[in-house]
Amino acid sequence: MSRITALVPAAGVGARMNAASAKPLLALKARPIVLYALETLQQHPLIEEIVLIFHKERLEEARALVKRYKLSKVVRVIAGGATRKDSVRNGLEVVPHRTELVVIHDGVRPFVDEASITRVIEAAREGGAAVLGVPVKATVKRVDRRQEVDATLRRDELWEIQTPQVFERELIQKAYLRAHRTAAPDDAALVELMGKRVRVVMGSYFNIKITTPEDMVLAEAIAAFRALET
Repeated sequence: MSRITALVPAAGVGARMNAASAKPLLALKARPIVLYALETLQQHPLIEEIVLIFHKERLEEARALVKRYKLSKVVRVIAGGATRKDSVRNGLEVVPHRTELVVIHDGVRPFVDEASITRVIEAAREGGAAVLGVPVKATVKRVDRRQEVDATLRRDELWEIQTPQVFERELIQKAYLRAHRTAAPDDAALVELMGKRVRVVMGSYFNIKITTPEDMVLAEAIAAFRALET
């Protein structure tokens, strides 16, 4: 059985949320957003330990949250960097050498489910790199600088990529080391730059990333729906 460490980057201040509190600590149904993802990872049988990566000025709040909710798999709470990429790099530096697979999951994606995590882990075990995603529903057009349509893209070839993204430890550490100055939209993009194929695994349309106030409206609805299921 692979030894698996989860990294949870949650160092964002949430400027686009127009909120006084750090985005991961905003209340969603009276619970911090980041807690939902942490509890799901905590309960997952394949994940051995969790590293929570938080804003450097909020570390004590993060540690208090871990203690209050008895998140025993959270073995470290460390400071993030100026960007998400910097935060993940900080996390990778403390991943133990015994770890074989690294699971990277955004702390502001509260609705990831156990089955999706299992699927993407199994795919990474087979191929070394895998991400969750869902097929795009909307029509997508590429637009030029004049905001005129340059091309209508084939929807059947487009997927919206989510987290968790799972990689062999040595692979993702090497990808971050090689791409120190490279901007990338996600962790998988750095692996792709090395010529490594990344498997896309079906996720869930509920696995949204909370970025703007509009996302919070949708998140409240998803949380209410899930409460009815339990």
